[in-house]
Amino acid sequence: QVQLVESGGGLVQAGGSLRLSCASSGGTFNGYAMGWFRQAPGKEREFVAAINWTGRSTSYKDSVKGRFTISRDNTKNTVTLQMNSLKPEDTAVYYCAAGANPSVDEKAFNFWGQGTQVTVSS
Repeated sequence: QVQLVESGGGLVQAGGSLRLSCASSGGTFNGYAMGWFRQAPGKEREFVAAINWTGRSTSYKDSVKGRFTISRDNTKNTVTLQMNSLKPEDTAVYYCAAGANPSVDEKAFNFWGQGTQVTVSS
């Protein structure tokens, strides 16, 4: 059973940066695609970014392209989301997820972390 634990969330001013990390245990990390999703208050959870098991293929939500970067280190069983030029609309709980294939659909991901809060003030 894969366990995922996110860290790195917090409060930041608009224009600032945060780096989210997700540590995986209990499974074969390099066998999974990884994704980041987020859920803002009163809204449904949405796709943010995904990366395949090699790290060579990535995809992003349009509104974060050029600002966010997803990466993984298969030697450390971690996936990272570097978030730059943050905007108030990026405020949400961010979730790390693992699945067989990278996808924008959360149903493709079998394992989820507990989430980490990101708050961007204007």
